[in-house]
Amino acid sequence: MTMVMDPPPSLFDRIGGAARVRGLSDRFYDLMEAEERYAALRALHGEDLTEVRESLAVFLGGWLGGPRIWFSQRPGTCIMTAHRALGVTPATAGQWLHAMGRAIDDEGVEQEVATAMRRSFARMAAMMIANGQDEG
Repeated sequence: MTMVMDPPPSLFDRIGGAARVRGLSDRFYDLMEAEERYAALRALHGEDLTEVRESLAVFLGGWLGGPRIWFSQRPGTCIMTAHRALGVTPATAGQWLHAMGRAIDDEGVEQEVATAMRRSFARMAAMMIANGQDEG
């Protein structure tokens, strides 16, 4: 008799699904709006954060293994491409990592998932810096 094992839960499921991912996105943008230490990062995002809040929540959901809405709405686009025109510097990448790390902590993401997210975000930030510098 062959046993079929269920696949392990995705990071999306482990983080708590769409509501928790949205909470993470909202907390990140709340920090960015409220604290002067993120002013340079905030300046990259335009005046109204409504669309980027939604976009980050949908991106993170798919990236973590949930519905891939962001990716299906932007075929052929990667997150790096979406950020090339912003001119990400080491300082703004550092602000992004700091604010996202705080949001992860504030939202109570389990340690193993939080560690995996931080590692991936650090690689993304480094690539965004390189991409931004290549364009200038």
